[in-house]
Amino acid sequence: MLTEESNTVNWPLSHKILFRFFAIYFILNISPWEWLNRIPGIGYLLGLYDQAFSWIVEKFNTLWFHFAQTTVINNGSGDTSVNWEYVFTYLILAAIGTLGWSILDHKRKNYTIADYWLRTIIRYSLIISCISYAIYKLYYLQMPFPNQSQLATPLGDFLPMRFSWMFIGYSSPYEMFSGAMELLAGLLLLNRRTITLGIFIATAVFINVMVLNLCYDIPVKIFSIHLVLYSLYLLVNDSKRLIDFFILNRPAVSNIAYQPGLPKKWMRITRIVLKLAFVVFFVLLPFYDIHQYALARMKTVTIKPLTPGIYDVTVFAVNKDTIPGLQSDSLRWKDVIFETDGTGSVASADTAFRQRYHRGYFNIVVDSTNKVTGLQKSSRSTGMIVNFHRILSDSNTIKIWGSKNSDSLYVVLKKSNRHFQLAEKQFHWISEANR
Repeated sequence: MLTEESNTVNWPLSHKILFRFFAIYFILNISPWEWLNRIPGIGYLLGLYDQAFSWIVEKFNTLWFHFAQTTVINNGSGDTSVNWEYVFTYLILAAIGTLGWSILDHKRKNYTIADYWLRTIIRYSLIISCISYAIYKLYYLQMPFPNQSQLATPLGDFLPMRFSWMFIGYSSPYEMFSGAMELLAGLLLLNRRTITLGIFIATAVFINVMVLNLCYDIPVKIFSIHLVLYSLYLLVNDSKRLIDFFILNRPAVSNIAYQPGLPKKWMRITRIVLKLAFVVFFVLLPFYDIHQYALARMKTVTIKPLTPGIYDVTVFAVNKDTIPGLQSDSLRWKDVIFETDGTGSVASADTAFRQRYHRGYFNIVVDSTNKVTGLQKSSRSTGMIVNFHRILSDSNTIKIWGSKNSDSLYVVLKKSNRHFQLAEKQFHWISEANR
């Protein structure tokens, strides 16, 4: 419990310097003020802050980092050059801030109270990360089961990240277990009595995530490394107690570092209200939103003429000129896959499609009457790759008349008997041979 006696303890100089550095660096990196974004009017102020800090990062990059200036879109990568610019900027500002802080505040004996608030911010930041990642995993949304297009792609064509994503997504029980561990860590961190156990589990979970990201080249390295640093910072605070219990085999004192000792009733009520608000906005509402999203994802998109499945392209004619299925022709469609969610892919190197792992991906476009009108590069695209004029289909064949750019297109698709063993979720208690 934080008391007046806490302020009489003399911290070593190295301890005070390290605290100053990590306090500045962690606060800049976590940006806890972003949690207030839901409050009306705060978003505008945060936008001004982001613009100002972005200007600082650009100036630092011009002076010291010299990263190539690129236009970064929201592509899912957390390890872009801009992300690294921010990390280096935080480090420089933390170093400068530590020097100035040490000069101006050199007489202070300790930062016990400030350290409590820093650990509280870190703890709640970890809770947000634990809960948000857990929710996606519990609904199998972060790493979905490999779709037909991925199963049809040769293993050697995948990059390590996609390979690891499918490895985890293949087994929904394993993904659910991972999410359950993250959820458990987050819930334990919420309660001051179970913080130590929560830190232990969070550290183990995030070290595993960090190693996966580093070893499989998953572009969330910066974020996962920081999650481990946050966990270790909290763990170090309990180091004496943990060493006593686990190594020296002697009684460990109670953990009172998270007992703020609020003497007045309004302080205790405010703490409860703020904690309830946190649970509502960062636990309950995300669960509800993801639940609704998961229900929408589970609905199979019904596009009658284009029945989901794998189809071999038996006829491919451009401007009434039939193009034979030669292996050397990279632009001809060799097979087409229609997924159950209104997307699909073709075995073609045609860059008009969204190329991934040597397959061209597309979105199926329908009008208000649920009639297929064409194929689009992505849901954000405005133009069509292929416009459909007429479609005839039966249980095994689809015939398509359409146009691509200024060329007429005629394609005949035959349902393929291709079968993927990986699509069968196999489990054997008894295996007579190495499978």
